[in-house]
Amino acid sequence: MAEAHQASSLLSSLSSDGAEVELSSSVWQEIYLSALRSWKRHLWRVWNDFLAGVVPATPLSWLFLFSTIQLACLLQLDPSLGLMEKIKELLPDWGGQHHQLQGLLAAAVFASCLWGTLIFTLHVALRLLLSHHGWLLEPHGTMSSPTKTWLALVRIFSGRHPRLFSFQRALPRQPVPGAHETVRKYLESVRPVLRDDAFDSVVALANDFLRLQAPRLQLYLQLKSWCASNYVSDWWEEFVYLRSRGSLVNSTYYMMVRRERQAGAGRGLVALATHDSAERWLGPPSGTSMASVYFVFPPFATKQDFLYVTPTPLQAARAGNAVHTLLLYRHLLNRQEIPPTLLMGMRPLCSAQYERMFNTTRIPGVEKDYLCHLQDSQHVAVFHQGRFFRVETHSSNGLLSPRALEQQFQDILDDPSPACPLEEHLAALTAAPRSMWAQVRESVKTHAATALETVEGAAFFVSLDSEPAGLTRENPAASLDTYAHSLLTGQGHDRWFDKSFTLIVFSNGKLGLSVEHSWADCPVAGHLWEFTLATECFQLGYATDGHCKGYTDPALPKPQRLQWDLPEQIQPSISLALRGAKTLSGNIDCHVFPFFHFGKSFIKRCHVSSDSFIQLVLQLAHFRDRGQFCLTYESAMTRLFLEGRTETVRSCTREACQFVRAMENKERTDQQCLALFRVAVDKHQALLKAAMSGQGIDRHLFALYIMSRLLHMQSPFLTQVQSQQWLLSTSQIPVQQAHLFDVHNYPDYVSSGGGFGPAHDHGYGVSYIFMGENAITFHISSKQSSTETDSHRLGQHIEDALLDVASLFQAGQQFKRQFTGLGESSCWKYSNLSCKTVDPNIPKSSTNL
Repeated sequence: MAEAHQASSLLSSLSSDGAEVELSSSVWQEIYLSALRSWKRHLWRVWNDFLAGVVPATPLSWLFLFSTIQLACLLQLDPSLGLMEKIKELLPDWGGQHHQLQGLLAAAVFASCLWGTLIFTLHVALRLLLSHHGWLLEPHGTMSSPTKTWLALVRIFSGRHPRLFSFQRALPRQPVPGAHETVRKYLESVRPVLRDDAFDSVVALANDFLRLQAPRLQLYLQLKSWCASNYVSDWWEEFVYLRSRGSLVNSTYYMMVRRERQAGAGRGLVALATHDSAERWLGPPSGTSMASVYFVFPPFATKQDFLYVTPTPLQAARAGNAVHTLLLYRHLLNRQEIPPTLLMGMRPLCSAQYERMFNTTRIPGVEKDYLCHLQDSQHVAVFHQGRFFRVETHSSNGLLSPRALEQQFQDILDDPSPACPLEEHLAALTAAPRSMWAQVRESVKTHAATALETVEGAAFFVSLDSEPAGLTRENPAASLDTYAHSLLTGQGHDRWFDKSFTLIVFSNGKLGLSVEHSWADCPVAGHLWEFTLATECFQLGYATDGHCKGYTDPALPKPQRLQWDLPEQIQPSISLALRGAKTLSGNIDCHVFPFFHFGKSFIKRCHVSSDSFIQLVLQLAHFRDRGQFCLTYESAMTRLFLEGRTETVRSCTREACQFVRAMENKERTDQQCLALFRVAVDKHQALLKAAMSGQGIDRHLFALYIMSRLLHMQSPFLTQVQSQQWLLSTSQIPVQQAHLFDVHNYPDYVSSGGGFGPAHDHGYGVSYIFMGENAITFHISSKQSSTETDSHRLGQHIEDALLDVASLFQAGQQFKRQFTGLGESSCWKYSNLSCKTVDPNIPKSSTNL
């Protein structure tokens, strides 16, 4: 996602005024620090597990084993085969009257040793099982008998009810690929986008690298992989994110709320036009992954048409439910009661990124930032009309109710006090270049330490926006684009970009999330957002008047207004930061559109991977938009390994280019194009599986480059690799908790996804999400200042490419005919919104207003 922008700016973060910055640490010091960080995190997790009662397993399991041993002793059986008698001999002799106590102590010691041995054996066996990746290499949609056996063993050794961090000590470490294989893959990936002379030059550099530098660099990198939990992730966080000196506006990503319905008045039939399911588009891409909710959908959700609304139009009520739900998630997270994410329902993914979700702030530094994570925080920082407030989230009885939180947010909305001059745009400093903000922050900390500590020590940041957002009947397409733009950048001074995430509540009750990227990647924040959307709307619900359920508390203290006693000397810095933030914000061109002709269901019927299908569509659309091929960044996860984050899938392959050229060649038949399409799909799947199994290209080359800098080795090849530009950055927003939803019967309760900015001044950022089985939403971004890009133009090319590729299949030829019958106007996507009605006899539910 937004990581592509950070990755492409790596060289600038390691240079000053055009000259390379020498890293002060030696290679041995870096390896030592990596090992130290890994062991600190490991010990911290062990301590947290101990506090949560899950290390090395639950205390109940030890008690069960101890009781079993005691029962055997009562039955005159010795399960220890004489070991307990040996243990008794080692215990002090307390006399005959304490003989029974000695027996209990000996049984406890034996039970503890046996318990620890069993747990250790299970972890070792599970780690060996999880190190197997042969299942990734099987053809799409098939599963061999050995893989089924392997999955069964994984499930047996995983236990009945694993917790969020149960698998952390069993996950394998990410392997270091071979240098020759990585370079071979790299040369293969750049061949389609380079001229012959440029490619020959790169080949020469690569050969010199393999002969001169690669052996030594590979040796040190292998050593680091033995000492650290992950050979690349800590450097990725530091050099790609924390050392980046640019504005955080460039590296954040946003999430919208899902399409929502309201039970109301009127009856209408669902329009069944196969070319246009826009009748089911209820509104702005609001919510990004499907909600992780433990409820059954209300029965009215199946066949009725609804206008796009939110559960309540009351801003304070929506904020109250949302904040309460986020803190409920934090409570489950602290107790490790969130189930771990499992591929295929059995293969666990690393959960390390969840650890810094809450109570985390990115603190700016002159040379590099650092992440400050607190163990707990019982307040949130709230911004409204240029003013900052502290809202307590807990009382002596625990977490405040949604109604009590709504009461506090309403107090803020009703507060008539004006913003102080320096306070109003203070948050723009967090959008400034990091070195500048680091210097100004020292002055802010000196004069307003309490206020700054309150904001940075909050569980998260809440922005109560004064403007509405979301889909409107008057201008539906533009309103979606504006909504996305507001979530991505805001007004430049109404987001505290340093916080791990900002909850945005608009004046009409719409929600959104803006996420700082360094602490975690999109799927982790998406998991949180899924839970939030579902729980606040359906589990907590709202009263018939739109307020949160429950009662107000007259004794509840009012929110505390933060006082910023700042010197006038920082006014120029604030003004400069604000101008820069507004310039960055105004330069982003966002476009969001839903595609309803077909979705994942049709692609499955074609026996094609849905992700590969869309990636080839994007290659075709981009070629039509720009007339050339370019390096394409697709983010893939490496969380199959301990502390894994992401890897790059280079989707612009030779096979993809051949397919695109065939599609643009009028002399090629559909069958010829389809054959090339399947070859390109197979290639993309091979690249994706290699990336997931730790055999990708870019993270290995990145780690080799950092190692070369630490060893003060000049490598023209690695420098050339890191200077590459990603003109097309793509990512699929995952739906992680589909098992909690009846997607087939209630397709409108899936997410509309989220997006991010472009990685290059003349490039595109494209994210997409499959909404149920029959719709796809795309989020496109580019720079207004570029004369080569246009987000709306690319959106039209994507839509045309989707229909053209689908028409290669016999089952998909109908889509293009129906689309042609409609004409090429984009207005059809939203044309039916204003005429929908809702059945008045629908049973009332918690989602009613």
